[in-house]
Amino acid sequence: MHFIKHLFSLLGEVFQFAWKNKVWWIVPVVLVFLGIGLLIVVGETAAPFIYTLF
Repeated sequence: MHFIKHLFSLLGEVFQFAWKNKVWWIVPVVLVFLGIGLLIVVGETAAPFIYTLF
């Protein structure tokens, strides 16, 4: 839970930076990295259950 709090804090700072400095190109980059990270986490947690099916 402590990790999630810091993650949201970091994301808030990145978006504040993008808003203040008008660097809108950084927002899609951050979202893509978050999506890739989410896919990795979901893939790692689902793999043991998939292996037991076969």
